Amino acid sequence: MKRKLIAAIGVAGMMVSIAACGGSDDKGGAKAGGDAKELTVWLTVDAQNNWPELVKAADDAVTKKHPGIKIKHEYYGWPDKNTKLDAVLATDKAPDVVEMGNTEMISYMAKGAFAEVDPSKFDNSDKWLDALKDSVTYNGKTYGVPYYAGGRVGTWRKDIAAEVGVKAAPKTWAELTAALDKIQAKKGDKFSAWYQPSPDWYAAMSFVFEAGGSIAKQDGETWKANLSSPESVKGLNEYKNIVDKYMHGDKTKDESDRPVVFGQGKSATMFAAGWEGATAADPKTDKVGGLKDKLENFVMPGPSGKNLPVFLGGSDLAIPVKSKAQGVAAEWIAAFTGAEGQKGLIGKGNLPNNKADLAPLKSDPATAVAATAAESSWFVPTAPGWGQVEKAQTLKTMLIEIANGKKSVEQAAKDADAAIDKVINTK
Repeated sequence: MKRKLIAAIGVAGMMVSIAACGGSDDKGGAKAGGDAKELTVWLTVDAQNNWPELVKAADDAVTKKHPGIKIKHEYYGWPDKNTKLDAVLATDKAPDVVEMGNTEMISYMAKGAFAEVDPSKFDNSDKWLDALKDSVTYNGKTYGVPYYAGGRVGTWRKDIAAEVGVKAAPKTWAELTAALDKIQAKKGDKFSAWYQPSPDWYAAMSFVFEAGGSIAKQDGETWKANLSSPESVKGLNEYKNIVDKYMHGDKTKDESDRPVVFGQGKSATMFAAGWEGATAADPKTDKVGGLKDKLENFVMPGPSGKNLPVFLGGSDLAIPVKSKAQGVAAEWIAAFTGAEGQKGLIGKGNLPNNKADLAPLKSDPATAVAATAAESSWFVPTAPGWGQVEKAQTLKTMLIEIANGKKSVEQAAKDADAAIDKVINTK
Protein backbone atom coordinates (compact mmCIF):
# COMPACT_ATOMS: atom_id res chain seq x y z
CA MET A 1 0.00 0.00 0.00
CA LYS A 2 1.24 3.39 -0.89
CA ARG A 3 2.28 5.51 2.04
CA LYS A 4 3.38 9.07 1.36
CA LEU A 5 6.28 10.83 3.00
CA ILE A 6 5.87 12.27 6.46
CA ALA A 7 7.91 15.36 5.74
CA ALA A 8 5.33 17.33 7.68
CA ILE A 9 7.01 16.12 10.83
CA GLY A 10 9.95 18.28 9.92
CA VAL A 11 12.88 15.92 9.54
CA ALA A 12 13.97 17.31 6.22
CA GLY A 13 17.16 19.23 6.74
CA MET A 14 18.87 16.46 8.67
CA MET A 15 22.34 16.14 7.17
CA VAL A 16 23.09 12.63 6.05
CA SER A 17 26.12 10.92 4.63
CA ILE A 18 25.26 8.46 1.92
CA ALA A 19 28.68 7.82 0.48
CA ALA A 20 28.97 4.43 2.16
CA CYS A 21 25.33 3.34 1.93
CA GLY A 22 24.96 -0.35 2.64
CA GLY A 23 26.22 -3.22 4.66
CA SER A 24 29.37 -5.29 4.50
CA ASP A 25 30.42 -7.40 1.53
CA ASP A 26 28.96 -10.58 3.00
CA LYS A 27 25.45 -9.16 3.17
CA GLY A 28 22.77 -11.02 1.26
CA GLY A 29 19.86 -13.30 1.85
CA ALA A 30 19.73 -15.64 -1.14
CA LYS A 31 22.37 -17.94 -2.60
CA ALA A 32 21.33 -18.41 -6.24
CA GLY A 33 22.60 -15.89 -8.74
CA GLY A 34 25.45 -14.55 -6.68
CA ASP A 35 27.58 -14.15 -9.81
CA ALA A 36 24.92 -12.56 -12.00
CA LYS A 37 26.04 -10.06 -14.63
CA GLU A 38 22.81 -8.07 -14.66
CA LEU A 39 20.39 -6.82 -12.04
CA THR A 40 16.96 -5.28 -12.60
CA VAL A 41 15.47 -3.22 -9.79
CA TRP A 42 11.85 -2.04 -9.79
CA LEU A 43 11.04 0.86 -7.49
CA THR A 44 8.21 3.36 -7.32
CA VAL A 45 8.61 6.94 -8.40
CA ASP A 46 9.04 7.96 -4.73
CA ALA A 47 12.64 6.78 -4.91
CA GLN A 48 13.21 8.31 -8.33
CA ASN A 49 11.88 11.71 -7.32
CA ASN A 50 12.92 11.98 -3.69
CA TRP A 51 16.09 9.99 -2.98
CA PRO A 52 17.88 8.99 -6.21
CA GLU A 53 21.22 9.46 -4.45
CA LEU A 54 20.37 6.59 -2.09
CA VAL A 55 19.63 4.35 -5.05
CA LYS A 56 22.98 5.26 -6.56
CA ALA A 57 24.77 4.54 -3.29
CA ALA A 58 23.30 1.03 -3.23
CA ASP A 59 24.31 0.57 -6.87
CA ASP A 60 27.85 1.66 -6.05
CA ALA A 61 28.09 -0.81 -3.18
CA VAL A 62 27.10 -3.68 -5.46
CA THR A 63 29.23 -2.68 -8.44
CA LYS A 64 32.24 -2.35 -6.16
CA LYS A 65 31.92 -6.01 -5.27
CA HIS A 66 30.83 -7.09 -8.76
CA PRO A 67 32.80 -5.03 -11.29
CA GLY A 68 31.12 -4.90 -14.67
CA ILE A 69 27.64 -5.79 -13.46
CA LYS A 70 24.86 -3.86 -15.17
CA ILE A 71 22.13 -2.50 -12.91
CA LYS A 72 18.92 -1.44 -14.57
CA HIS A 73 16.21 0.55 -12.80
CA GLU A 74 12.56 0.82 -13.71
CA TYR A 75 10.21 3.17 -11.87
CA TYR A 76 6.46 2.85 -11.61
CA GLY A 77 3.52 4.72 -10.21
CA TRP A 78 1.63 2.87 -7.52
CA PRO A 79 -1.51 2.21 -9.59
CA ASP A 80 0.50 0.71 -12.47
CA LYS A 81 3.11 -1.40 -10.76
CA ASN A 82 1.19 -4.54 -9.85
CA THR A 83 -0.48 -4.91 -13.24
CA LYS A 84 2.95 -4.84 -14.87
CA LEU A 85 4.41 -7.14 -12.21
CA ASP A 86 1.65 -9.73 -12.59
CA ALA A 87 2.24 -9.87 -16.32
CA VAL A 88 6.01 -10.19 -16.01
CA LEU A 89 5.88 -12.84 -13.27
CA ALA A 90 4.11 -15.11 -15.75
CA THR A 91 7.22 -15.00 -17.96
CA ASP A 92 10.91 -15.75 -17.48
CA LYS A 93 11.81 -12.04 -17.38
CA ALA A 94 10.99 -11.21 -13.78
CA PRO A 95 12.79 -8.29 -12.13
CA ASP A 96 15.33 -9.16 -9.45
CA VAL A 97 14.19 -6.61 -6.84
CA VAL A 98 10.70 -5.18 -6.60
CA GLU A 99 9.22 -2.60 -4.25
CA MET A 100 5.89 -3.58 -2.73
CA GLY A 101 3.46 -1.71 -0.53
CA ASN A 102 3.38 -3.58 2.75
CA THR A 103 -0.20 -4.89 2.45
CA GLU A 104 0.47 -5.85 -1.18
CA MET A 105 3.03 -8.40 -0.02
CA ILE A 106 0.52 -10.82 1.42
CA SER A 107 -1.12 -12.30 -1.66
CA TYR A 108 2.22 -12.58 -3.46
CA MET A 109 3.81 -14.41 -0.53
CA ALA A 110 0.81 -16.75 -0.33
CA LYS A 111 1.13 -17.61 -4.01
CA GLY A 112 4.85 -18.32 -3.74
CA ALA A 113 5.87 -15.41 -5.98
CA PHE A 114 8.78 -14.27 -3.82
CA ALA A 115 11.96 -16.01 -2.72
CA GLU A 116 12.59 -16.64 0.96
CA VAL A 117 15.36 -14.50 2.46
CA ASP A 118 17.52 -14.87 5.56
CA PRO A 119 16.68 -11.90 7.80
CA SER A 120 19.95 -12.25 9.71
CA LYS A 121 21.75 -10.95 6.62
CA PHE A 122 20.11 -7.52 6.87
CA ASP A 123 20.95 -4.72 9.29
CA ASN A 124 18.78 -4.49 12.42
CA SER A 125 16.41 -7.23 11.24
CA ASP A 126 15.96 -8.30 14.87
CA LYS A 127 14.61 -4.81 15.53
CA TRP A 128 12.34 -4.35 12.53
CA LEU A 129 9.16 -2.45 13.43
CA ASP A 130 6.50 -4.97 14.38
CA ALA A 131 4.02 -4.08 11.65
CA LEU A 132 6.73 -4.09 8.98
CA LYS A 133 8.10 -7.42 10.17
CA ASP A 134 4.60 -8.86 9.94
CA SER A 135 4.27 -7.58 6.39
CA VAL A 136 7.22 -9.67 5.13
CA THR A 137 6.41 -12.80 7.15
CA TYR A 138 4.20 -15.62 5.94
CA ASN A 139 3.74 -18.88 7.82
CA GLY A 140 6.84 -18.15 9.86
CA LYS A 141 9.14 -17.51 6.89
CA THR A 142 10.56 -14.20 5.63
CA TYR A 143 9.96 -13.16 2.03
CA GLY A 144 11.05 -9.55 1.97
CA VAL A 145 12.88 -6.73 3.71
CA PRO A 146 11.18 -3.63 5.17
CA TYR A 147 12.23 -0.48 3.35
CA TYR A 148 10.66 2.48 5.18
CA ALA A 149 7.53 3.38 7.13
CA GLY A 150 4.99 6.16 7.57
CA GLY A 151 2.66 6.38 10.55
CA ARG A 152 -0.36 8.29 11.80
CA VAL A 153 -0.54 11.10 14.30
CA GLY A 154 -3.10 13.41 15.81
CA THR A 155 -3.12 16.90 14.28
CA TRP A 156 -5.20 19.76 15.57
CA ARG A 157 -5.76 23.48 15.32
CA LYS A 158 -4.05 24.84 18.41
CA ASP A 159 -5.62 28.22 17.76
CA ILE A 160 -9.11 26.73 18.01
CA ALA A 161 -8.11 24.79 21.12
CA ALA A 162 -6.90 28.05 22.65
CA GLU A 163 -10.30 29.61 21.99
CA VAL A 164 -11.81 27.19 24.53
CA GLY A 165 -8.97 27.59 27.01
CA VAL A 166 -6.87 24.57 26.03
CA LYS A 167 -3.22 25.52 25.77
CA ALA A 168 -1.48 22.14 25.33
CA ALA A 169 -1.98 19.11 23.11
CA PRO A 170 -3.80 16.25 24.86
CA LYS A 171 -1.83 13.45 26.43
CA THR A 172 -4.78 11.37 27.65
CA TRP A 173 -8.13 10.33 26.25
CA ALA A 174 -9.90 12.35 28.94
CA GLU A 175 -7.98 15.49 27.98
CA LEU A 176 -8.70 14.92 24.31
CA THR A 177 -12.44 14.36 24.63
CA ALA A 178 -12.84 17.21 27.13
CA ALA A 179 -11.19 19.58 24.66
CA LEU A 180 -13.24 18.24 21.75
CA ASP A 181 -16.46 18.64 23.73
CA LYS A 182 -15.64 22.30 24.40
CA ILE A 183 -14.71 22.92 20.77
CA GLN A 184 -17.85 21.23 19.46
CA ALA A 185 -20.07 23.19 21.83
CA LYS A 186 -18.49 26.49 20.81
CA LYS A 187 -18.42 25.88 17.05
CA GLY A 188 -21.81 24.26 16.55
CA ASP A 189 -23.11 21.29 14.60
CA LYS A 190 -21.86 22.46 11.19
CA PHE A 191 -18.28 22.18 12.43
CA SER A 192 -16.34 18.95 13.05
CA ALA A 193 -14.33 19.03 16.25
CA TRP A 194 -12.75 15.84 14.86
CA TYR A 195 -12.95 15.35 11.12
CA GLN A 196 -13.06 11.56 10.91
CA PRO A 197 -14.42 10.08 7.67
CA SER A 198 -16.31 6.99 8.77
CA PRO A 199 -15.00 4.61 6.02
CA ASP A 200 -11.40 5.21 7.16
CA TRP A 201 -10.78 1.68 8.38
CA TYR A 202 -7.16 2.41 9.23
CA ALA A 203 -8.40 4.70 11.99
CA ALA A 204 -11.28 2.45 13.01
CA MET A 205 -9.09 -0.61 13.37
CA SER A 206 -6.75 1.35 15.63
CA PHE A 207 -9.64 1.50 18.10
CA VAL A 208 -10.35 -2.19 17.58
CA PHE A 209 -6.77 -3.22 18.32
CA GLU A 210 -6.53 -0.77 21.22
CA ALA A 211 -9.52 -2.52 22.80
CA GLY A 212 -7.86 -5.92 22.45
CA GLY A 213 -9.70 -6.95 19.32
CA SER A 214 -8.51 -7.73 15.82
CA ILE A 215 -9.69 -8.09 12.25
CA ALA A 216 -9.02 -11.82 12.22
CA LYS A 217 -7.19 -14.47 14.22
CA GLN A 218 -4.91 -17.21 12.99
CA ASP A 219 -5.10 -20.85 14.04
CA GLY A 220 -2.27 -22.71 12.36
CA GLU A 221 -2.56 -21.81 8.69
CA THR A 222 -6.26 -20.92 8.92
CA TRP A 223 -7.69 -17.49 9.61
CA LYS A 224 -11.04 -16.65 11.20
CA ALA A 225 -12.65 -13.20 11.19
CA ASN A 226 -12.83 -11.61 14.63
CA LEU A 227 -14.66 -8.29 14.26
CA SER A 228 -17.72 -9.52 16.15
CA SER A 229 -15.72 -10.51 19.24
CA PRO A 230 -16.57 -8.53 22.40
CA GLU A 231 -13.21 -6.76 22.29
CA SER A 232 -13.53 -5.75 18.65
CA VAL A 233 -17.11 -4.57 19.16
CA LYS A 234 -15.93 -2.45 22.08
CA GLY A 235 -13.39 -0.75 19.83
CA LEU A 236 -15.96 -0.24 17.07
CA ASN A 237 -18.32 1.37 19.57
CA GLU A 238 -15.56 3.77 20.66
CA TYR A 239 -15.00 4.67 17.02
CA LYS A 240 -18.73 5.16 16.45
CA ASN A 241 -18.88 7.51 19.42
CA ILE A 242 -16.19 9.70 17.86
CA VAL A 243 -17.97 9.83 14.52
CA ASP A 244 -21.36 10.48 16.15
CA LYS A 245 -20.18 13.26 18.46
CA TYR A 246 -17.54 15.12 16.50
CA MET A 247 -17.83 14.32 12.78
CA HIS A 248 -20.41 16.51 11.06
CA GLY A 249 -19.48 15.91 7.46
CA ASP A 250 -20.67 13.35 4.91
CA LYS A 251 -20.76 9.99 6.72
CA THR A 252 -20.15 8.07 3.48
CA LYS A 253 -17.15 10.07 2.21
CA ASP A 254 -13.74 8.44 2.52
CA GLU A 255 -10.47 9.99 3.67
CA SER A 256 -8.86 10.44 0.24
CA ASP A 257 -9.23 14.24 0.28
CA ARG A 258 -9.04 14.72 4.04
CA PRO A 259 -6.18 17.28 3.89
CA VAL A 260 -8.16 19.38 1.41
CA VAL A 261 -11.26 19.29 3.61
CA PHE A 262 -9.23 20.05 6.71
CA GLY A 263 -7.64 23.00 4.96
CA GLN A 264 -11.07 24.56 4.48
CA GLY A 265 -11.18 25.44 8.16
CA LYS A 266 -14.37 23.67 9.23
CA SER A 267 -12.70 21.13 11.49
CA ALA A 268 -10.28 21.18 14.40
CA THR A 269 -8.71 17.72 14.65
CA MET A 270 -7.77 14.76 12.51
CA PHE A 271 -6.06 11.41 13.02
CA ALA A 272 -4.10 10.96 9.83
CA ALA A 273 -0.82 10.25 8.11
CA GLY A 274 1.85 12.69 9.21
CA TRP A 275 2.09 14.35 5.81
CA GLU A 276 -1.59 15.32 5.74
CA GLY A 277 -1.18 18.32 8.02
CA ALA A 278 1.47 19.80 5.73
CA THR A 279 -0.75 19.17 2.72
CA ALA A 280 -3.66 20.93 4.41
CA ALA A 281 -1.39 23.89 5.17
CA ASP A 282 -0.08 24.13 1.63
CA PRO A 283 -1.10 27.47 0.07
CA LYS A 284 -3.01 25.51 -2.57
CA THR A 285 -5.33 23.98 0.03
CA ASP A 286 -5.11 26.43 2.94
CA LYS A 287 -8.35 28.40 3.00
CA VAL A 288 -7.79 29.47 6.61
CA GLY A 289 -4.68 31.56 6.07
CA GLY A 290 -1.45 30.84 7.90
CA LEU A 291 -2.65 27.34 8.74
CA LYS A 292 0.91 26.03 8.98
CA ASP A 293 1.51 28.01 12.16
CA LYS A 294 -1.82 26.98 13.63
CA LEU A 295 -1.26 23.21 13.48
CA GLU A 296 0.17 20.96 16.19
CA ASN A 297 0.89 17.25 16.01
CA PHE A 298 0.48 14.90 18.97
CA VAL A 299 0.51 11.21 19.75
CA MET A 300 -3.12 10.13 19.67
CA PRO A 301 -4.16 8.77 23.07
CA GLY A 302 -6.54 5.82 23.30
CA PRO A 303 -9.55 5.14 25.53
CA SER A 304 -7.72 2.48 27.56
CA GLY A 305 -5.02 4.89 28.74
CA LYS A 306 -2.35 3.82 26.26
CA ASN A 307 -1.37 5.43 22.98
CA LEU A 308 -3.70 4.48 20.16
CA PRO A 309 -1.90 1.85 18.05
CA VAL A 310 -1.38 3.03 14.49
CA PHE A 311 -1.35 1.33 11.14
CA LEU A 312 2.14 1.63 9.72
CA GLY A 313 2.09 2.09 6.02
CA GLY A 314 5.27 1.64 4.11
CA SER A 315 7.18 -0.29 1.52
CA ASP A 316 9.05 -3.59 1.42
CA LEU A 317 11.57 -4.97 -1.04
CA ALA A 318 11.18 -8.51 -2.34
CA ILE A 319 13.01 -10.85 -4.70
CA PRO A 320 10.80 -12.67 -7.22
CA VAL A 321 11.31 -16.41 -7.04
CA LYS A 322 11.93 -16.41 -10.81
CA SER A 323 14.86 -14.00 -10.48
CA LYS A 324 18.11 -15.36 -11.89
CA ALA A 325 20.15 -13.00 -9.72
CA GLN A 326 18.79 -13.67 -6.25
CA GLY A 327 22.15 -13.46 -4.51
CA VAL A 328 23.09 -10.08 -5.94
CA ALA A 329 19.51 -8.90 -5.46
CA ALA A 330 19.81 -9.61 -1.76
CA GLU A 331 23.11 -7.73 -1.64
CA TRP A 332 21.50 -4.71 -3.30
CA ILE A 333 18.62 -4.75 -0.81
CA ALA A 334 21.06 -5.07 2.09
CA ALA A 335 22.94 -2.02 0.83
CA PHE A 336 19.81 0.03 0.18
CA THR A 337 18.10 -0.74 3.49
CA GLY A 338 21.24 -0.91 5.64
CA ALA A 339 22.30 1.45 8.40
CA GLU A 340 23.48 4.26 6.13
CA GLY A 341 20.53 3.83 3.82
CA GLN A 342 18.14 4.21 6.74
CA LYS A 343 19.87 7.45 7.76
CA GLY A 344 19.29 8.73 4.26
CA LEU A 345 15.63 7.76 4.28
CA ILE A 346 15.12 9.41 7.68
CA GLY A 347 16.71 12.54 6.28
CA LYS A 348 14.12 12.51 3.51
CA GLY A 349 11.22 12.50 5.94
CA ASN A 350 10.52 8.80 6.39
CA LEU A 351 10.34 6.64 9.46
CA PRO A 352 13.07 3.96 9.55
CA ASN A 353 12.34 0.25 9.26
CA ASN A 354 13.66 -0.59 12.73
CA LYS A 355 13.37 0.38 16.40
CA ALA A 356 17.08 1.09 16.85
CA ASP A 357 16.97 3.94 14.34
CA LEU A 358 13.55 5.01 15.59
CA ALA A 359 14.68 5.52 19.20
CA PRO A 360 16.83 8.64 18.66
CA LEU A 361 14.00 10.31 16.77
CA LYS A 362 11.92 10.30 19.95
CA SER A 363 14.25 12.85 21.56
CA ASP A 364 14.16 15.24 18.61
CA PRO A 365 11.20 17.64 18.86
CA ALA A 366 10.88 17.60 15.08
CA THR A 367 10.32 13.85 14.93
CA ALA A 368 9.25 12.87 18.46
CA VAL A 369 5.52 12.61 17.77
CA ALA A 370 5.78 10.39 14.69
CA ALA A 371 8.48 8.20 16.24
CA THR A 372 6.59 7.72 19.52
CA ALA A 373 3.33 6.96 17.73
CA ALA A 374 5.03 4.34 15.55
CA GLU A 375 6.16 2.33 18.57
CA SER A 376 2.65 0.97 19.01
CA SER A 377 1.39 -0.40 15.71
CA TRP A 378 -0.83 -3.02 14.11
CA PHE A 379 -1.00 -4.74 10.75
CA VAL A 380 -3.60 -6.47 8.64
CA PRO A 381 -3.96 -10.28 8.75
CA THR A 382 -1.23 -11.93 6.71
CA ALA A 383 -3.80 -14.29 5.27
CA PRO A 384 -3.77 -15.52 1.65
CA GLY A 385 -7.13 -13.92 0.88
CA TRP A 386 -6.54 -10.56 2.52
CA GLY A 387 -6.25 -8.86 -0.86
CA GLN A 388 -9.75 -10.02 -1.69
CA VAL A 389 -11.04 -8.57 1.59
CA GLU A 390 -9.56 -5.18 0.72
CA LYS A 391 -10.81 -5.35 -2.87
CA ALA A 392 -14.35 -6.04 -1.67
CA GLN A 393 -14.14 -3.01 0.67
CA THR A 394 -15.69 -5.09 3.43
CA LEU A 395 -14.39 -2.93 6.26
CA LYS A 396 -15.45 0.31 4.58
CA THR A 397 -18.94 -1.06 4.03
CA MET A 398 -19.23 -2.12 7.66
CA LEU A 399 -18.11 1.30 8.92
CA ILE A 400 -20.51 3.22 6.69
CA GLU A 401 -23.38 1.02 7.85
CA ILE A 402 -22.41 1.71 11.45
CA ALA A 403 -22.00 5.45 10.91
CA ASN A 404 -25.31 5.99 9.11
CA GLY A 405 -27.22 3.78 11.52
CA LYS A 406 -28.25 1.25 8.89
CA LYS A 407 -27.01 -1.53 11.16
CA SER A 408 -26.03 -1.84 14.79
CA VAL A 409 -22.35 -2.26 15.56
CA GLU A 410 -22.94 -5.88 16.50
CA GLN A 411 -24.86 -6.75 13.32
CA ALA A 412 -22.50 -4.90 11.01
CA ALA A 413 -19.50 -6.65 12.59
CA LYS A 414 -21.19 -10.03 12.35
CA ASP A 415 -22.00 -9.49 8.66
CA ALA A 416 -18.46 -8.30 7.97
CA ASP A 417 -17.06 -11.42 9.63
CA ALA A 418 -19.22 -13.61 7.41
CA ALA A 419 -18.00 -11.81 4.29
CA ILE A 420 -14.36 -12.01 5.40
CA ASP A 421 -14.57 -15.71 6.23
CA LYS A 422 -15.69 -16.50 2.68
CA VAL A 423 -12.43 -15.29 1.14
CA ILE A 424 -9.72 -14.80 3.76
CA ASN A 425 -8.22 -18.29 3.37
CA THR A 426 -8.43 -18.34 -0.44
CA LYS A 427 -5.18 -18.06 -2.35
